[in-house]
Amino acid sequence: MDISWFGHACFRLRDRDVSVVTDPFDASLGYALPKLQADIVTISHDHPHHSHLAAVIGDFRVLDSPGEYEIRSIFITGIATYPPQRAAAEGSQHHERNVIFIFEFDSLTVCHLGDLRQVPSQAQVEALGEVDVLLVPVGGGEHGSLNASQAAEVVSLVEPSIVIPMHYRTDATTINMDGVDKFLKEMGVGRIEPVDNLKVTATSLPQPTQVVVLSPR
Repeated sequence: MDISWFGHACFRLRDRDVSVVTDPFDASLGYALPKLQADIVTISHDHPHHSHLAAVIGDFRVLDSPGEYEIRSIFITGIATYPPQRAAAEGSQHHERNVIFIFEFDSLTVCHLGDLRQVPSQAQVEALGEVDVLLVPVGGGEHGSLNASQAAEVVSLVEPSIVIPMHYRTDATTINMDGVDKFLKEMGVGRIEPVDNLKVTATSLPQPTQVVVLSPR
């Protein structure tokens, strides 16, 4: 599998001839997102920084709701989460709903946490199952997504083989968030040299958990 990051929460997951794009964004975020070819596009929530479908080309299927799906031999599970203050009234504020997506390829499972705003409950962690690659927001900031310490706690709960941080400040971003360094410190690692993309197979998964920092494409 080949994993590329285009900034914020937007990734392309490619396995054989299947391409998945997550959370495409519009130009107001600051990055220049190229036109991306996809078979499947997932949207964690309805916000221009996560749901700009005009950036994607091809005859693609859009997933933006919780549920179970099977598309082109990929099993996908969507799990809805809500900010703590809305937990008692789930669905009352649809725009605050976040959908976590778990992608089960032939030999690898990738979990995209979307714009998760709180550490998930034990039941939610168990629902994720065994995760090989975890894409986790780490920058906190004005929209209230996970900050560095919360993200590190989520990693310890999920216990993936590989962690890729997302949703943090870079030189290109226009919104107020922390950079990735705070998360790396929480994880007990020093500066990590970013790589352009990650090629991973079931036989190459590291132990213990490894943090990989990607450069935005």
